[in-house]
Amino acid sequence: MNLNDFLIPTGDVCRRPGPFDRIVLSSRVRLARNLQDTPFPGRANKSERQNLLETMKPVIESLRSMKEGFSEELSKLKRLEKQILVERHLISRELASKSQGSAIVLSMDETFCVMINEEDHLRMQAILPGLQIKEAWKSMNKMDTMLESKLPIAFSSDFGYLTACPTNLGTGIRVSAMLHLPGLVMAEHMQQTITAVNKLGLAVRGLYGEGTEALGNVFQVSNQMTLGESEIQIIERLNKVVLQIIENEENARAKLLETKPKTVFNQVGRAYGILINAHIISSKEAKNLLSLVRLGVDLGYFPDVDAAVIDELFIVTEPAHIQYREAKAKSPEERDIMRSNLLRERLSNIPRPVMTAPDIPQKTSDPKEDGVEGQEE
Repeated sequence: MNLNDFLIPTGDVCRRPGPFDRIVLSSRVRLARNLQDTPFPGRANKSERQNLLETMKPVIESLRSMKEGFSEELSKLKRLEKQILVERHLISRELASKSQGSAIVLSMDETFCVMINEEDHLRMQAILPGLQIKEAWKSMNKMDTMLESKLPIAFSSDFGYLTACPTNLGTGIRVSAMLHLPGLVMAEHMQQTITAVNKLGLAVRGLYGEGTEALGNVFQVSNQMTLGESEIQIIERLNKVVLQIIENEENARAKLLETKPKTVFNQVGRAYGILINAHIISSKEAKNLLSLVRLGVDLGYFPDVDAAVIDELFIVTEPAHIQYREAKAKSPEERDIMRSNLLRERLSNIPRPVMTAPDIPQKTSDPKEDGVEGQEE
């Protein structure tokens, strides 16, 4: 099956509702697992990786949640297809760089994805819209239990699940939430938030995880430790911190509107103006401007506009998506031109912003004083 024929249209994905989804874009739970008495992918030779792939792939395909899904070896996917999967956050950049002996199995609804022979033999993840960390864990735990009944998973009574990287030892779990935080950034409280979150043993990363930039004011908050705590403890702590960050973001927006309403409206209006008038625009600039327009939608400056329209533009203006849409756009400059054309086309039906009373919760406290204090246990 062709990957692009299988993938759900981006607009449909972005319209899936979730709790706190105007700030929390998605929740993810990922598990790292390996087989017993077998070299990790980084130490295995090509034939060993291929044999492991042929052992694991049919088992994963047989799981109820993966029936009628998409399953393919990385060596049979085009570079552009791999990058599209990365831009949709379905696979990691590390897996996209693999070829012989690696594969992906993706569920029909795209909420489950299993990466075979990435850094570990198995990287399984569940992704849900909004703040649904606990729900994602329940689904992922069921899949993990099924796989353990079918495959000999490497486990130590001293160290827990054995992984290629020591930072994943123990539970092997990485829990994360993708957050849109323009209020904290504009209020210049983001660095304070990052510092406070780090003190709680959590990490704040960019749009595509470790080592990437927080484009479009989108940040990924995740656990750093996987050893010494149970999965439930890790999930509860992260969920509690994310709820605090949501409150701080709402407070930051409320205070900005209270003290600098014209500044906020001006920034949203300027972003909209550039997007519908630019003839060449980079992916980075587009994301940062779309972030402000998304904020404007949240604040009621664009009446009757669904935030999903803007969320979809974050995806379809990515380089690989532009390349797929416009096969002639080979060079970065050509893609920048095609991106600007797409943005003008999609935004032309959205009237210019109007200043209205924002529909957000009343400010409860000063985010400068809040940080994420009070979360230490």
